[in-house]
Amino acid sequence: MAFVEPVTLAARGVQLVPLERGHEAGLRAAAADGLLWTIRVTSVPEPEQTRAYIEAALSMREAGNRFAFAVVESATGTVLGCTSYHDIVPAVQRVEIGWTWYARSVQRTHVNTTCKLLMLTHAFETLGCQVVGWRTDNFNFASQAAIERLGARKDGVIRGHALRRDGTIRDTVMYSLRTGEWPEVKAQLLYLLDKPHNAGGPHAA
Repeated sequence: MAFVEPVTLAARGVQLVPLERGHEAGLRAAAADGLLWTIRVTSVPEPEQTRAYIEAALSMREAGNRFAFAVVESATGTVLGCTSYHDIVPAVQRVEIGWTWYARSVQRTHVNTTCKLLMLTHAFETLGCQVVGWRTDNFNFASQAAIERLGARKDGVIRGHALRRDGTIRDTVMYSLRTGEWPEVKAQLLYLLDKPHNAGGPHAA
């Protein structure tokens, strides 16, 4: 049995659905909303690479080290983006959340905050994780700020860690949240979502 089993998570008009080949057209449309693949510090696939992006995610799911979700608007079925559990380590009950991106039109809305609430709740309360981690490009300041607003702790920076899409070498900033810190973070996420005229809290991570 895989540590992360197929599941659909849903709340507040947003669904996280296991990524499948049938989401290709929806992912292309979501990425085109803002030409997201042109941003050098993100993992958004170029249009012609969308199928390969999905196939890679499915291969990683089969290997047990990544489980990707399509982010879908419940009312319409419109694909809004993508997010994943990755670097799944059952032996220490740890997952990371990443490969996350959203169509420009739903950034800075409730969508990302809702997705983080769904994924963190599932990780800590269903999977029994002890730690949830994040990693991001040292130049992706928006992502770093969003992760920090969640209440995650900065663990450090791995220098010369990975290639960016443009071939340059990035430093990676690492964050984590432990199970004992989750109740307070959960309360904060619910507070952000329930605020009148909510702007959505963290916009990307």
